[in-house]
Amino acid sequence: MRPSGTPRWIFVLQILSVGMIWVFVLSISAWILNLIRLSHRLHDAPSASIGISIVAIPVFLTGASVLTYVFVGLQRGAETTEEES
Repeated sequence: MRPSGTPRWIFVLQILSVGMIWVFVLSISAWILNLIRLSHRLHDAPSASIGISIVAIPVFLTGASVLTYVFVGLQRGAETTEEES
């Protein structure tokens, strides 16, 4: 998948950054879900936790998905450009 003009270490850094985005998003999602479970266990009003999760989790997942889509699209575009030249 790596274009031949890109140095390997840059490509590795790009892959690591995409991976770190997903680790960040999944960690935040797990933390928010844990807050909801904790508020339910403590018989607390979960309104703030649920309100935050309804907005935050889809926003983070969408952002990570878009960044991954752009990364993959740029990699494919670079491969196509090199094949044409």
